Amino acid sequence: MKILVIHQYYLMPGSPGGSRFNEFARLWAAAGHEVTVVAGNLDYATGAVPERYHGHWITREKDGDVTVLRCHVPRTYNKSYAGRMAAFFGFTLSSTHAAMTVARPDVVIATSPPLVAMAPGVIAAKARWKGVPWVFEIRDLWPESAITTGVLKEGAALTRVLYAMERAACLMADKINVLTPAFRDDLIKRGLAPADKIVFVPNGADVELFTPGPRDNDARREFGWGDRFVVMYAGAHGRANAVGQFLDAAERLRDRPDILLASVGDGPERPALEAEAKRRGLDNVRFHGAQPKSRMPEIVRACDVGAAILQDNPTFKTVYPNKVFDYMATERPTLLAIDGVARKLVCDEAQAGVFAKPENAQSLADAIRAMADDPAGCAAMGARGRQWVLANATRDSLAKRYLDILQGMVR
Repeated sequence: MKILVIHQYYLMPGSPGGSRFNEFARLWAAAGHEVTVVAGNLDYATGAVPERYHGHWITREKDGDVTVLRCHVPRTYNKSYAGRMAAFFGFTLSSTHAAMTVARPDVVIATSPPLVAMAPGVIAAKARWKGVPWVFEIRDLWPESAITTGVLKEGAALTRVLYAMERAACLMADKINVLTPAFRDDLIKRGLAPADKIVFVPNGADVELFTPGPRDNDARREFGWGDRFVVMYAGAHGRANAVGQFLDAAERLRDRPDILLASVGDGPERPALEAEAKRRGLDNVRFHGAQPKSRMPEIVRACDVGAAILQDNPTFKTVYPNKVFDYMATERPTLLAIDGVARKLVCDEAQAGVFAKPENAQSLADAIRAMADDPAGCAAMGARGRQWVLANATRDSLAKRYLDILQGMVR
């Protein structure tokens, strides 16, 4: 089977970030399928375009057995939110061109965000090659999440265009894959798709990469964490992530020199957050910047608790953060400042973490104190987390589930 994936954020080798489709593509190719990915040429951790792509509209390369077409993305991506929108639409043009150059696939997947990925997906499947089935995948509800975080205004012209694109994608797609049950409920409630069109292949973890191990390792020594109880946030530093609540919690933990809050990752808000931590004299907060994906298992093992935090926003009650699956696979308990389906999964079903109210510094600080004072409870939550992932969310099993759906569509 020939599979075409359109995914702007498909990771470059060694880059940090969500590697869901890198792993799916690798596993599908290993199973004998021909996989081509149309992706952006921007390194989203740094905002730079690697030199090998300079001056090229499309660059064809190999990622193991997977063919990758790296497409031009305007370098405005990390400049501002307007610049990010410009980068999205720039990628739409280059990725559509790239998709038109690929030999006829058997099935097409276009994954959002950005929502504009639906354009090359539908053009490739329905215009370039009539009758090719395509999957529209929703990893985040757009444009709703952009509105509720303040990036877009309700009723603005661009917002109306994006809602129209969302409706068109849901109408024209042969299947819609959602990453959480809440997304499915939302689509049905708004009349965007019938239940029988929607499938569910969520995020998961690579349990052969993210494995349990001792906290006293090279990463802990390199970062200078010593024997402190480390609560680590790993991920993007943008408006939606509201990492500032980490600083507010640190203010309330000044009396606990045994506790350290660490941040691994990058994004547009990080410089201001570092400056604010310095201004407040918060020596119990550390920023370690973006790290290669290959190092993340060791870094997660070095911490005592993995934190997953987002803005206090009703839209985020519908999401599963990627990082919680990695924390659980590594037998680290989760400090979860996200309500909704994530809380139900992590705290209720898996019993692998502790909930704190999002953007509530006192709730965060209280949860951190309680976890630091209960090492046995943390160990038990970590063990339950890995057991849950092994039973429900390994990358291998999810890749096979997705592949079964694709093969059913082709047949």
